[in-house]
Amino acid sequence: MVERARKAVVVAAATTLVLLVTLNVYQYGCPPGRPLCRGGGPFGSPRHEVVIPSGSETVKGEPGPGPGAAGRVSRFDVRGGDVLVFLHIQKTGGTTFGRHLVRDLALEEPCRCLSGQKKCVCRRPGRRETWLFSRFSTGWSCGLHADWTELTECVPEALDRQESQPQAPRRYHYVTILREPVSRYISEWRHVQRGATWRAALHRCARRAPTPAELPPCYSSRDWTGVSLEDFMGCTSNLANNRQVRMLADLKLVGCYNTSSMHDPQRSRILLESAKLNLRQMAFFGLTEEQRRTQQLFEWTFGLRFSAPFEQHNVTRAAGTDLGTVAMARIHRLNRLDMELYNYAHNLFLQRYATMARQQVLLAQGYS
Repeated sequence: MVERARKAVVVAAATTLVLLVTLNVYQYGCPPGRPLCRGGGPFGSPRHEVVIPSGSETVKGEPGPGPGAAGRVSRFDVRGGDVLVFLHIQKTGGTTFGRHLVRDLALEEPCRCLSGQKKCVCRRPGRRETWLFSRFSTGWSCGLHADWTELTECVPEALDRQESQPQAPRRYHYVTILREPVSRYISEWRHVQRGATWRAALHRCARRAPTPAELPPCYSSRDWTGVSLEDFMGCTSNLANNRQVRMLADLKLVGCYNTSSMHDPQRSRILLESAKLNLRQMAFFGLTEEQRRTQQLFEWTFGLRFSAPFEQHNVTRAAGTDLGTVAMARIHRLNRLDMELYNYAHNLFLQRYATMARQQVLLAQGYS
């Protein structure tokens, strides 16, 4: 009996290891270490390229040299085929960041934002092509708050429908913003409590929406206005739990929303490692708690400048909520994957910022 159990554990561990080792090739259609991935993967045809940084950064507990250089610069060519794709995770300050992208970037041809309209027109100089795929430019073209799985399946086709034949092959620069998980979770609860819903979200994976059995609704009424924290935490299908990991991971690796396809520990580990990999291979990510550094690192990464400074708001509804130790402990447990991802992201962000600062000093001293 004990021997059979031991063998089962070994088989499960081996399966997980194989899946994690092959994440790079499966997710990006190219081997690790390639700075630029071309077609063949989930990103579309060979005309479309996804910019993946390369370098030798390491994070404690992570592999050594590999993709995701700490101090690399992905110069953004607005006149060429570069497209900024913003993965907007709920309650991370993404609305503010998205507005900065359409209102405050100093460009040869700035976005045209008309009063009373939610979307702005962000075109390349002299062409009717967009350089920004986001809520405030193209709208929710891939679904409300589309995640990594949805965007990588949808963006090339969505832009092809809007623009037909682009003049230059597109290069996609994926960007996102992360937030401390407990504050983000409380903020989402408060938002839903006030009547907000994301019922229009598609949650497509492998080109289909989940069935009601795979993703049962947490409430039967029009919205969840007035929901208590206990009920909010008690819904096992609540997508607020570990939202940042789920939205950054490749859900196809775990059978999309079919949780019966594998045991929870294995599923959780694969999702977390996939989210880390995708985050590391994004052209850029910022942190809600590091507004000024996020702005500086974005400007350094893409060679762009904002005309207005990012503001740090330390006083939020979530920060002013006293929930007690028991409830806080439960929130931590429900978001343990997000906690691990955020710790990883915070360390990586500080590494990249420090490398940027060192390189700026070298440049000021005349070194290239």
